[in-house]
Amino acid sequence: MKKYKIAAVPGDGIGPEVIDAGVEVLQAVAETEPGFALAFEHFPWGGNYYREHGIMMPEDGVDTLRAFDAILFGSAGDPKIPDHITLWGLRLKICQTLDQYANVRPARLLPGIKGPLANVTSDDLDWVIVRENSEGEYAGAGGRVHVGLPEEVGLDVSIFTRPGVERIQRFAFELARSRPRKKLTLVTKSNAQRHGMVFWDSIFERIRGDYPDVETDKMLVDAMTTRMVLDPKSLDTVVATNLHADVLSDLAAALTGSLGIAPTGNLRPERDMPSMFEPIHGSAFDITGKGVANPIGTFWSSAMLLEHLGEVAAATRLMAAIERVTADGSVMPRDLGGTATTRQVTDAVLSALASGNV
Repeated sequence: MKKYKIAAVPGDGIGPEVIDAGVEVLQAVAETEPGFALAFEHFPWGGNYYREHGIMMPEDGVDTLRAFDAILFGSAGDPKIPDHITLWGLRLKICQTLDQYANVRPARLLPGIKGPLANVTSDDLDWVIVRENSEGEYAGAGGRVHVGLPEEVGLDVSIFTRPGVERIQRFAFELARSRPRKKLTLVTKSNAQRHGMVFWDSIFERIRGDYPDVETDKMLVDAMTTRMVLDPKSLDTVVATNLHADVLSDLAAALTGSLGIAPTGNLRPERDMPSMFEPIHGSAFDITGKGVANPIGTFWSSAMLLEHLGEVAAATRLMAAIERVTADGSVMPRDLGGTATTRQVTDAVLSALASGNV
């Protein structure tokens, strides 16, 4: 029997609440699936760890994570700690050190969920946004000089390398090729950013001939926001830079009903280091401790984790359980118009898994 080691990093805010739910559901899936088991280890890194130690995670924390098959992550963010410290000290430190360069964010209308777009169904809105996750606008290059003086300057420098751009575009092409519509849209801002974005365009033009079965088109990022709202059915797989895909995927989540259902996989496609899976909703301190956080984003991320491990049947069962709960509609969290608590949504998914009908 295969035994996978999973690192659970709950993080801050509602992170511990949804990760506890995610671990419970993953364990329930593993208990009823032949051939594999899951072993979890929890790491209490985040804001509270920072208050005690002055850092968000131990200096050797990433080295510790290398021994695991996957990471289930909650959130990073604490209102009493500057955001750049919480993000760079935990989530980005993990992603960048483990070179999880492919951020994959599915977005689709789940059964029973009505999005904000009129007359749009699950057949019309079923996307995957592929975000370059290791360089670009979030590479961390830059600095501040003459701090506090009238001539103070702050710089953030976007870094685009040929290996970095080509590998994420090829990853997106392969993903698009695996989907029924076989369509890939490149998003840049090359009319205004004539160096890095034109560089992205030129690499796309050079490699797309290697994928003749994939239909391609290109959009400027501002026009893309309009297209997502007005013509969602025209889109399938999307690839963009770190910043652009970050913004577009939040819009995509809102268009599918709520940030609370949106999943993420920070992938190391070569599988020589662990990948990390997380909901995109953040720490949400305004509802922390109230027991109302939506765990569906964590459950969907957990299904992505199982699929990445090669346990496709288990991933399919978990997604079917999620969809059965949303389609029924009687147990919906508050951000989706219901009154259900985190516990009630979790119990509904557990019941669907135990029913034997998924």
